[in-house]
Amino acid sequence: MCTGGDGVPANVAEALRMADAALGFLREPGAASLLPAELGGVLEAVGTLGGKFAAARAAVLARFEAERAYTADGYGSCTAWLKARGRMTGKAAGAQVRQMRQFRDHPVIEEAVAAGEVSPSWAGKLAEWTRRLPPEWRHDVDKLLADTAAAGARLEDLAVVARAAYGKWRSQLPDPDDPDDGFDDRFLRLGATIDNAGRVVGNLTPECTLALQAVLDSLGKKAGPEDERSEAQRYHDALQLACELLLRAQLVPDRAGADTRVDAVIDLARLLGLPGASELHAAWLAALAGEHGYLDGLDAEVAACDAMVTPVVTGHPDLAVVDQMIDIIAGHLDGAGADADSGAGDRATALSPAALSPQARQALRHAIARLAVDLVAGPDRLASILRRGLLDAPGNSKPVILDVGVSAAIPGALRRAVQLRARHCEWPGCGKPPAHCDVHHLRHQADGGETSMSNCVLACQFHHDICIHRWGWRLVLHPDGTTTAYGPRGQVLHSHGPPGSGPPHNGPPGSGPPGSGPPGSGPAGSGPPGSPGRTVA
Repeated sequence: MCTGGDGVPANVAEALRMADAALGFLREPGAASLLPAELGGVLEAVGTLGGKFAAARAAVLARFEAERAYTADGYGSCTAWLKARGRMTGKAAGAQVRQMRQFRDHPVIEEAVAAGEVSPSWAGKLAEWTRRLPPEWRHDVDKLLADTAAAGARLEDLAVVARAAYGKWRSQLPDPDDPDDGFDDRFLRLGATIDNAGRVVGNLTPECTLALQAVLDSLGKKAGPEDERSEAQRYHDALQLACELLLRAQLVPDRAGADTRVDAVIDLARLLGLPGASELHAAWLAALAGEHGYLDGLDAEVAACDAMVTPVVTGHPDLAVVDQMIDIIAGHLDGAGADADSGAGDRATALSPAALSPQARQALRHAIARLAVDLVAGPDRLASILRRGLLDAPGNSKPVILDVGVSAAIPGALRRAVQLRARHCEWPGCGKPPAHCDVHHLRHQADGGETSMSNCVLACQFHHDICIHRWGWRLVLHPDGTTTAYGPRGQVLHSHGPPGSGPPHNGPPGSGPPGSGPPGSGPAGSGPPGSPGRTVA
C-alpha cells in the first residue's frame, strides 16, 4: 500500500481502497471481536466517521455539479444521475443533493461536520434554522451554533440560541414594533401594452416570496454552457415555464369554462368477460367471414356531464397464444403433407415445429402477432365492436385513428395515448412526468417519419431539446416498450436490464435483434401485439 507518509494516502484511489479495507474490517471480524463494554464507544466513533464521510461525499458531489459532469452520461442533473447510476431512490438522491447544497451554503457547519463536532442530521437542522438570515448574519450565527454544539449543548439548547439570533435580527429591521406584517398590503398587478407585452408590479407576503423564489431558483437554472441569458432573463423564462406546467398538468380549474377530461382505460380482456361479449364476438367473426348477423354498435352520444370521457381499450401481448397458432398451422400442414405429393410434403416438413430454428420461429411469432393485432384492433374490429356494443355513452363513442401517417401536428388523441403508454419521460433513467414532456418523433418528419404510436415517445425538455436536438443523442424505442439512448461519443444507456438469456446488446444502433435498430430502420409497427408500434383500439 503506497502512502504519502504517516499513513496518509498518496491519491484518491488509494484513499478509497484504504477506506474500503477499513470498513470491511469493522464489519468482520471487528464487530465480532468487540466486548459489550466497547460497543458504545465504537458506535460513537463510527458516527463521527459517518459525518466525515458525508462531508467528503458532499465535496465531491459539489465539484461534480459545478463541472456539470453528469451531462457526459446523458443526464440533466445530479439527482437524475444519482438515481440512475447510483441505484438510489429519487428521495435518497434528492437528500444527498440537498445536503451538498446545505454544506455549500453553510461552510462553517460543513467544517464542524468534517471535524466530527456536529452530526450530519444536526447539521441539517442548524442550516434550516439559519437559512432565512442574510449572508452577513448567517456566517456568525452558524459559527455560534457549531461552537455551542461542540461544547456539548443539546439540540433543544441550540434551537433556543437560533431563535434568539433570529429575533435579534428581526428587531433591527425597520418598524420592529409595528404589529402590521404587511399582509393587508399584498397586491399583484399585471399590465399589458398594446403589443401584448406585460409588466408585473406588486407587494408579496413573505410566504408568497419564498414560494416564488423556490420556483424561480428551481426552473431558472442555466441549461448549459451555451446558455448566455442573464439571471433576470432566466427568471422571466422560469415564470413562463411554471405557468405552462400548471396549464399542461390541468391544475388550473374551470379555465375559460373548459371541461375536465377523464381518460377511461378499459382492458380488452375485461370487455371480453362482460355479459353479451361472446355473442358480439361470434357475430363479428361471422360477419368477417362473409356470413349474416353482423351487429353494429350504438352511435356515440355526447356525455351530458362536466367531464369529457375518452374511452381507451388496452391489450397485452400473449405470445404463448401465437406459439399455439404456429403449432396448429404446422400440424395441419404436416398432416396434409402425408397424403400430398412430395413437394407439398417437403413444405410441410419445413414448417413443422421440430424443423423450425429458434430464429425462424421468433420471426414467425412476430409476423403472426402483427397480423393478429391487425385482426382485432382498429375501426369496426373486435376491440371497437366490443366497446361500442357493450358500453354505455360516452364509452361507446366512435374509435379514433392513432397512426395518422404524415401530419404537421400531433393529434390530441395520439398525444394522450403516448402519455398513457409511457407514463413519464422515456429516456433511460428519467422519470419526469408527462406534464414536463413533449411528444418527440423518433424518426424526424423531415426524414419521412410518421406520426404514429411506433414513432412517437415522451421526452422531457432537457432530453428532447438539449440531448437529442443539440447534442446529437438518438433514442430507440424497442417493441417491448423499453428504450435505449445512443450518445455521440459511443455512450449507450438502457432503460432495462439484460434479457433473460443471452448477453445484452450494447452495439451500435441497427446491429441488434429485429426491432432494436435506430429510428427508421424498419417499418412502423413492427413489434408484437400491444407493443408501442401497434394501435390496440
